[in-house]
Amino acid sequence: MAYVPILKGKAGEFSALEHVTPAVRSGIRPVMELVPDPDVRDVLETFCDRAMDAVPQGTVLTVDSGALPTVRVLAGDAGGPMARLSESLGLRGVAMCPVVRHTDEKGVLTEAVQAAAAHRRGACLRVSVAVDSPQCLPDHAQIRGLLKVLRLEPEEVDLLIDAGPVDSEIARDRLADRAVVALKALAPWRWRHECVAAGAFPVNLTGFPRGRATPVARRDAQLWRRVLNGYGGRPPDFGDFGVTHPRMPVRSRGTPDPNMRYTTPDAWQVFVYPRVRSGNDDFFVLSADLVDSPHWPATGARTSWGDARLKECAHRQRPKAGGGTEWRAWATSHHLAVVWSNLTAFGHP
Repeated sequence: MAYVPILKGKAGEFSALEHVTPAVRSGIRPVMELVPDPDVRDVLETFCDRAMDAVPQGTVLTVDSGALPTVRVLAGDAGGPMARLSESLGLRGVAMCPVVRHTDEKGVLTEAVQAAAAHRRGACLRVSVAVDSPQCLPDHAQIRGLLKVLRLEPEEVDLLIDAGPVDSEIARDRLADRAVVALKALAPWRWRHECVAAGAFPVNLTGFPRGRATPVARRDAQLWRRVLNGYGGRPPDFGDFGVTHPRMPVRSRGTPDPNMRYTTPDAWQVFVYPRVRSGNDDFFVLSADLVDSPHWPATGARTSWGDARLKECAHRQRPKAGGGTEWRAWATSHHLAVVWSNLTAFGHP
């Protein structure tokens, strides 16, 4: 059973991926989503540069460019986002598996065909069963037609069932049922891998109490366990959205308060501290409180690269406490290690 983290393709997430241990690397199949950003001159080249620096050798990067416009990104470009990604990642030595949807336009699928042929890593079919998604499940004819267009056999395609945001127990149960229906409907095809993913982290940290940890239930993990109980076929891999909300982030303004989204077996413990000291020095206090709390694991700083950085902050062994990008990287690093470890040891995330 593999772990499929669906991560935003930003600096913090790439940094976390760069520092996973060889053991974690062998058990994850990361999906990176390109995030539209008006402040970045060339989103695609920035993404590819980060991938070249961060993606471990031998790791296949499943790439989803679905949030970007399908038009040419810069004047004079020969193709859309997927074509440019395929070419740029290939030049940088990063193996790519393109994400497609059965609702994609012909031009997008044409570029996916070219990417799959160039990288020889197949493709990933992403099917949404989310409440806020207008998509319907693809029928037999649509799947057959899509595979014909992609020039791939089912055994060369990963199936990713995306349940989207899970913000309540009612939504958890409803979405788990939808995911089971989707798995059963698409079961006749012999997919290379099958995965059910969902995300339960809030949109942002607005409204969280300051100065203490607040638990947020990991309903995405609960949903996956319900899917396992309701589906009689091969258990799907577990997927989530790391420590972020599943949908693309709204452009943020200002500097975030010191925070840490710390994953535990049943919940995220969300630490948000008020900005009292100069710079981000309040994060030193946050880290010390986290390390002294019951949420700090027995494995301590050995848990992950991110945990080692948190311990350094707790003991004031760093000249600076970092900022939003570093905090997201450390939280994601811890999350990847914890989820992989739980799946490996206990069979659940």
